[in-house]
Amino acid sequence: MQQLSLAYKSSHINYYVFGSGDEILFCLHGYGEDGSSFAFLEKELGKMYTLYAIDFPFHGTTAWIEKQPFTMNDLIAVWHLIQQDQNKKITVLAYSMGGRAALDLLQQTPEKIKCIALIAPDGLRVNFWYWITTQTAFGNKAFAHTMKNPYWFFFFLNTVGKLKLYNKSVIKFVHYYLDDAEQRIQLYKRWTCMRKMKPDLFLIKKICVEKNIKLNFLFGKYDRIILSKRADIFKNAKNINIKIIEAGHQLLKEKYTKEIIALLNE
Repeated sequence: MQQLSLAYKSSHINYYVFGSGDEILFCLHGYGEDGSSFAFLEKELGKMYTLYAIDFPFHGTTAWIEKQPFTMNDLIAVWHLIQQDQNKKITVLAYSMGGRAALDLLQQTPEKIKCIALIAPDGLRVNFWYWITTQTAFGNKAFAHTMKNPYWFFFFLNTVGKLKLYNKSVIKFVHYYLDDAEQRIQLYKRWTCMRKMKPDLFLIKKICVEKNIKLNFLFGKYDRIILSKRADIFKNAKNINIKIIEAGHQLLKEKYTKEIIALLNE
């Protein structure tokens, strides 16, 4: 494993390289994680693939100094700096939040993509709260205020929990990331910074069919964060496969290595 850094604009992007295979696997991590989350795959995939895994802004050791959000143009530019042989098509493996970026990458550069493998991916539905807090000026200001003064939100969250209006696992997930003040500030920065990545699912489905690009999904049956039914738009489409296993949301783990490898080979 190599941990490297590159200068981009005023910022520094951290990334990892695993393996030495001829095929390229570009890895995009989930919320609150970093590129090292894919390290366990080197043992099984390192001979066939060279894996590149970046740290998104405000994750890992990437230092994002820009006042502007991290856009798809930025992700493509960073990728070009990392892998300069742009004639070779790549496979993209993404988990959770990284799935939204992967879908947008497929939408913007389909000619560069051989296969997209998505593990419990975000980006399959426009979440109302995410939209209002990142796409509207008023919502973003209210979001920033709430992250600094979250008491009303915790009261609301606990109330809907008692009324059983939300699944307990979802409430537990929210508390995990919002109970700590620093985590709340990071949430604001991360959501706001990634707000420009908005994949068009109907267009992506069309692209996969017309350009013969494989798009494979892996979901956990008991996942209450990313529900498998969100991928129903892709059901029965050519080149698109959806697999559901007996698991929750935390699928980017060594114990699911076989399922992840199968996802790349569908």
